[in-house]
Amino acid sequence: MPVRLKKLVGMILLVALVVIYALVATAIATARLGESSWIVHLAYFFFTGLLWVLPAMWIIKWMATAPKPRD
Repeated sequence: MPVRLKKLVGMILLVALVVIYALVATAIATARLGESSWIVHLAYFFFTGLLWVLPAMWIIKWMATAPKPRD
């Protein structure tokens, strides 16, 4: 896959990941944490705020790999 196309696909995937992840994390927090204390909210949003980095790192690593040379 050409580098420019790979970066375009990766950028679209990253934007989609952030939007979908934020919506899902907020929906779960709204449904499950409504009556919880502030410390539970803080811990939940701290961990979910860091958790999206793992798939984002994989996408960025995939984008940064050099294309295989054609023989």
